Amino acid sequence: MLLEFSVTNYRSIRDTQTLRMSASKYYKGLEETNCFDAGVNGLPKLLRAAVIYGPNAAGKSNLFRALHFMQSFVLLSHSHQEGQTVNAAPFALDNRKQKEPSEFEIFFVQDNVRYQYGFAVSRVRVTREWLLAFPEGKAQRWYEREYDAEAEKDRWYFGSKFIGRRRIWQEATRKNALFLSTAIQLNNEQLKPVFGWFQSRLATILPGAPINLRLSIHQCASEEGTQHIMAFMNSADIGISGVVVKKIALPPVKPEMLPPDMPQSIKDQILREKAIADIRFLHKTDAGESISFKFDDESDGSKKIFAFAGPWLDVLAKGRILFIDELDTSLHPLMVRFLIGLIQNPEINKFNAQLIFTTHDTSVLDTELFRRDQVWFMEKDREQASRLYPLSDFKPRKGEALEKGYLNGRYGALPFIGELRF
Repeated sequence: MLLEFSVTNYRSIRDTQTLRMSASKYYKGLEETNCFDAGVNGLPKLLRAAVIYGPNAAGKSNLFRALHFMQSFVLLSHSHQEGQTVNAAPFALDNRKQKEPSEFEIFFVQDNVRYQYGFAVSRVRVTREWLLAFPEGKAQRWYEREYDAEAEKDRWYFGSKFIGRRRIWQEATRKNALFLSTAIQLNNEQLKPVFGWFQSRLATILPGAPINLRLSIHQCASEEGTQHIMAFMNSADIGISGVVVKKIALPPVKPEMLPPDMPQSIKDQILREKAIADIRFLHKTDAGESISFKFDDESDGSKKIFAFAGPWLDVLAKGRILFIDELDTSLHPLMVRFLIGLIQNPEINKFNAQLIFTTHDTSVLDTELFRRDQVWFMEKDREQASRLYPLSDFKPRKGEALEKGYLNGRYGALPFIGELRF
């Protein structure tokens, strides 16, 4: 469960921006459907979904990229070689910020324990890293590291509740890697819930990323899974009566057969693949016969719904947190409502999955669909730095037409459309 995420000095985000998923005690509407109990003493109810609006180039995608960077750095930084640069991206329009690290912090719940984890990193090294746990609501500082520039070394602190081979894990941690990422590779058991949350609970879909069909294809490996996929697709009323997935074996490929200038990651993927999936959609003719169409012959919307089906069902089944940038791309507004409705239906979302997404579709800016504390906006200030703020800052009246208010400029975060002159 995600409580909040903060980022500082990353891409267009200069100052600290925070997205919170805690439900406000001042709003009681849609509480039974849109909120859920975190199951941890002292925590407020959490929101099942949040939506972010804003003009193009406001920084919405950068917020999601920041989370994706944090996740990737946790999972992979242990593999960084000595001297390898970090793909940090400080705010480019401020010379002072260019010399400062980017910082990320996240609060979440895993196995009924609240955690607070964060780090700061430059292109060269991790400058800070910290982890606090709150079992039974009491704070425990497990560890903290901070780079001492004058002494040119890290200063370390380990709390009494953090046990194990601390010195070995510390000495194995390179300056361009996280202690969390490194210690896990050296069989630290205590950090597994924290690392596991980043590994299995958090999912991000960024714009422009190729459609990943893996989960939908995997679902279709069984009859029951295919039925679930079809139920999902039928809800979209796209005229598909069935889906058939067949695996076609690939001829063996040897490393020397691949171009020498091909990126190693692509080489590894090609060498791993033993078969490809042939996806066919079935359509009924007016005579009741079934005709199959290749996946590439279908519309972008149909392909996206099929691609979404597997991840969406997986998120609901495992209670994951899903970040999707530009959810509305190639989807009808009613389909977007349907997807949101799955997340905000307690009878379907039994494991408290959460959805955070950006969109330009103002038709879902509706008080019958969202509470005021679920709606966020993002815009840039005069220095071109992105700013994230909630609708609740404006204290809209109960029943206020949010879509109309937004398009009329009441909440900001609108594009400035100038007159075109030649």
